[in-house]
Amino acid sequence: MAAEPQLIIRPKPNPEARLRLFCFPYAGGGAPAFHSWAAQLPEDVEQCTIQLPGRGSRVFEPPYQRVSPLVEMLAEKLLPWFDRPCAFFGHSMGGLVAFELANRLRQQGSRCDLRHLVVSGRCAPDWTARDFTMYTLSDKEFVEKLKEFNGTPKEVFDHPELLELLLPTIRADFEVCETYRAKGDEQVTCPLTVFGSDGDPDVPPEALEGWSRFSTAPVRIRMFVGDHFFIHSRQTEVLLELFGILETCHG
Repeated sequence: MAAEPQLIIRPKPNPEARLRLFCFPYAGGGAPAFHSWAAQLPEDVEQCTIQLPGRGSRVFEPPYQRVSPLVEMLAEKLLPWFDRPCAFFGHSMGGLVAFELANRLRQQGSRCDLRHLVVSGRCAPDWTARDFTMYTLSDKEFVEKLKEFNGTPKEVFDHPELLELLLPTIRADFEVCETYRAKGDEQVTCPLTVFGSDGDPDVPPEALEGWSRFSTAPVRIRMFVGDHFFIHSRQTEVLLELFGILETCHG
C-alpha cells in the first residue's frame, strides 16, 4: 500500500487486523514515543504511528509550521489506510493534529470509519493558552523552557550537535500549536475520550472540560497522576484505559 515515505511506522504489520490505531506524537516526538506499545496491543489491532517530516528517517525534511497544511497532507496520504475501522490517539500536539484530522475528514465526507478519538494532554480547542509563545523565544530561552517540560531526553541537551539538529523541528511543532485558533465549527461525530493529568501546568483540568463541545457523541475525561508526559510515567495505566476503549471499537 503506497504512502508518503516513512509517514506510517508499523512496528507489527498485521494485514488481518480488524482495527487500526493511528498514533500522533507530541511536539518534537516521533515514532519512538509509542514504540513499546505495539507488543502490548491486542492481536487484532495494528498500530500505525505517524512520522512527520523533521524527525527519525525524515529528519532532513522541513517540518510543518501550521496545522492546516499538515492536516491537509494527512487527509490525502492516509486515505488508502482507512480501509477498515480505526481509532486515533494523539498526545499534546498530536492530540490537536488527530482532532483536526478527524474534523477535516468529517467535513470532506471521507469514508474513514473512525470509531474513537483519544486526545491526551491537550487543552480544548477554544481554551485560551498561556500569554507567551515558545516558538518566538531565542534559542537559549527556548532550550531553558524546553527543559522545564521534562519531555525531551537529557541526552539531547548533553549533545549540542544533536540539539542543533532537532531544535528547528521542535520549534516548528510549538509554532503549529501556538498559532492554532479554533474557527468554531470544528466537531467530530465519534466518541471522544480526553486524557489528562493532575500535575500538568500547561493543561489544567478546567482546560479539558471544554472538549465536551467538540463532539456530537459522548465525551469522557480520564485523569492520571503525573506531569505533562504521564503517558510515559503512567504507561501501564494509560494502556489499560486505551485497551478498554479499543474493545468498544469493534463491531
